[in-house]
Amino acid sequence: MRIHSPMSKPDHSHGRPPELEDWLNRTLYHPLSRRLAQRLQFTRVTPNAVSVAGGLMVVAAAAMYFTVGRFWGKDWFGLWGGVWAAMLGLLFHLAWHVLDGADGDLARMTGRSSQFGEIIDGVCDYLGHVVLYFALGAGLAGQIGPIGWLLMAAAGFARAAQTVFFETQRRQYQYWVYDTPWLRNSAGPSKPTRGSLGVVARFYLRLSNVLSAGGAQVDAMLAGLPQAKRMALGPFIKAKMMPVMTHIAVLSSNYRTLVIGIAMIAGQPIGIVIFELGVLSVFLWSAMRRSHRAIGAILAHCAANKDL
Repeated sequence: MRIHSPMSKPDHSHGRPPELEDWLNRTLYHPLSRRLAQRLQFTRVTPNAVSVAGGLMVVAAAAMYFTVGRFWGKDWFGLWGGVWAAMLGLLFHLAWHVLDGADGDLARMTGRSSQFGEIIDGVCDYLGHVVLYFALGAGLAGQIGPIGWLLMAAAGFARAAQTVFFETQRRQYQYWVYDTPWLRNSAGPSKPTRGSLGVVARFYLRLSNVLSAGGAQVDAMLAGLPQAKRMALGPFIKAKMMPVMTHIAVLSSNYRTLVIGIAMIAGQPIGIVIFELGVLSVFLWSAMRRSHRAIGAILAHCAANKDL
C-alpha cells in the first residue's frame, strides 16, 4: 500500500517504520519492491500503472485458482495438474505483494505521492481480490454446493473488514508517531474527493472510523498541537500502540496469501473460510479491544497534560 514520505525524521529510509515490518516484508517483499522501483524510476512507468499491474496479478491468481477446480476428483495426472495450477496461482499472488510495495516506493522516489494515487492503489487491490474470492467461491461451490458461494462471500467480507482495520491501525500509527499523513488526514471537508473514487474513499473512511473508534479524535487532538508538543507525545503514543501493532500482524495479507495458496494446493478451499471467518475474526475482535483501550489511554493522557 502506498504511503507518503514522513515529515519527521524517524530511523527509516523507505517510508516504512522498521518496527512495523514483519519478517516477510523485511526480508522478501519490500527489498524486491525497492529494487523494482529503482529500475522503474527513470522510465515512463507511473506508480498508478504499477498499482494496476498489481491488481492484474491478483486477477491472474484468481484465474489459476479457478482452473484448479477442474482437476479435483480426477486421476493422478489430473491431481498434479491442479497442484501446479495452484502453485502458479500462489506465485501470481506473491507477485502482487511485491508490486503493492513497489508503487509506493516509486511514488516516493519520483515525488508522485498523492491522495488520488492512494485511492487508485486501494481500488486496484480490492477489485482484484473481489475477482479472487469469486474464483475461490466457484471452487468451493463445486465441492459442497451453492452454500459454498455464501461461505466464501462471508469470508471475503470478513477479509475486507480485517484489512481496513489493519491498514487503519498502521496508517494512524505512522501519523501519530511520525507525522506521516494519509487519506483520513488529507481528505478533509476542505479537500473533497469527487466522482466514483470519492464514493469509495468516503466508504473506506467511514468503515475505518467504525472499526477504529476514537482514532479520528486523536487525529484532531494532534492536529491542533505545535510540532514540538507532538514530538513530545510520540514516545508515549508509540509505547501504547506497539502492543496493538504487534497483535495485528496476523491480519496482514502476507499470511492470508500463504493460507489461500496452501488450501488450494491441498484442494481444500474450505480451509480459507475457516481461517477468515474463524481464526482471523477472533483476532480482529481481540485487536479492536486492544486498540480501543490504547486510544482511550492516549486521549486521557493528552487531556491530563494539555500544557505538556
